[in-house]
Amino acid sequence: MSQTNTASASSLQSRMGTLVVIPWAGAHEDGEDTPFLLAYSLGDGVDGPAAGQEAVLEAAEEIGLPVGGAILDTAQVQKVKVRLLVEGGKAVLTMPYLKVTCPVPTQWTAAARARGSVYVILASRPWPAAAPGTEVTEEALRAFAADEQVLGTAAHFLVPVGTLRS
Repeated sequence: MSQTNTASASSLQSRMGTLVVIPWAGAHEDGEDTPFLLAYSLGDGVDGPAAGQEAVLEAAEEIGLPVGGAILDTAQVQKVKVRLLVEGGKAVLTMPYLKVTCPVPTQWTAAARARGSVYVILASRPWPAAAPGTEVTEEALRAFAADEQVLGTAAHFLVPVGTLRS
């Protein structure tokens, strides 16, 4: 799994700490692959992991992202400033507090193009064991991304796929 991190100078960002993004694609109930981006903090913010979790929740609220399982289709909501560009084997996710360029596998890109959107999970629960440069196995990713405590305190949203041609 590839990971990418970003940084910002804001106070909320400094409390969130380092944000990391991992892409993956997997089969959905309809038999087609769904592309996912999982964004999470390493818990290394200035006030520690608990304050970092609170800061991620504050950021989600400020951005207008629902937390706890409701899935927001950002294409239907004009005020949510989340954009995704998929081009040249990379995904560029831009939203308040996070701008990241993430290498994505071919399966992910094909799923993103076929679906026309990507399912993003902004986890408030820190995942310090999945720091950039460390191997994240499929089993570890599955355990974290499927954990009810992670999913229940995360923002879930769909972002339309943009290209340089769109």
